[in-house]
Amino acid sequence: GLGPRPHAGLGIGSWALLTLLAAVVLLALGGVRRGRVGQASVLTLFGDYRGSVRRTGLLWVSPLLRRRRMDVRLRHWRSEPLPAVDASGTALRVVVLVVWRVEDTARAALGIADHERYLRDQVEAALARVLSQLPADAFHEEARTRTLRDAEAVGDALTRLLKADCLPAGIDVYSAQPTGIEYAPEVAAAMHRRRVAAIDARHRDSVLTSVVDAVDDTVHRLTGRGIVALDDYEHKALVRDLTVAFYAGHCEHQRA
Repeated sequence: GLGPRPHAGLGIGSWALLTLLAAVVLLALGGVRRGRVGQASVLTLFGDYRGSVRRTGLLWVSPLLRRRRMDVRLRHWRSEPLPAVDASGTALRVVVLVVWRVEDTARAALGIADHERYLRDQVEAALARVLSQLPADAFHEEARTRTLRDAEAVGDALTRLLKADCLPAGIDVYSAQPTGIEYAPEVAAAMHRRRVAAIDARHRDSVLTSVVDAVDDTVHRLTGRGIVALDDYEHKALVRDLTVAFYAGHCEHQRA
């Protein structure tokens, strides 16, 4: 029953009401979003922080707010070989595995320019401080001397330091473990020769100690049981001969 131009009877007020209604509908539909698992949105309005959304499922956020997505899942990052030096100044190359997540989305998004770059920079700084406190190897020291080969102790120290450094940026570090500590290519050959020389020296000390113990036990048995009576010159000669004989026999046994 409408005429050929039904809209001709609408006044200015009606058109304004229809325009407002259309704007409200578009605004309502434009704010509908789907919250994903492991994702958060940092909301700002003209540069002012308005909150963070961590909900999942269908939700509505004002289209006037600027949304910045953040990944809040547990993540891991394996570094490239990073340069470092030990307590003696020897150049090293270290690979680190870091397990982390964004804990405070506002700090991670607004407090720093790039939270992932910040994490990488802090890993390099923490490595420089931790690794410079201990030598990479203790070639001639006792076995209980602490070195960088104690991966558990180095990892614990690195984790504590990195966790404290990343906390102001809203990043929670769960673990930072060195997966490989090697000498830099320019010093690797020299350090390998030094390690071989140290192992050889320890082996010779062990052999000499066993030979001396065997000689001392043999001389004491001969003299204690009255088998031989030796003056000072003969005692020294017997010790010398037994030492040469035992050491030569041990070397032949090792070659065999």
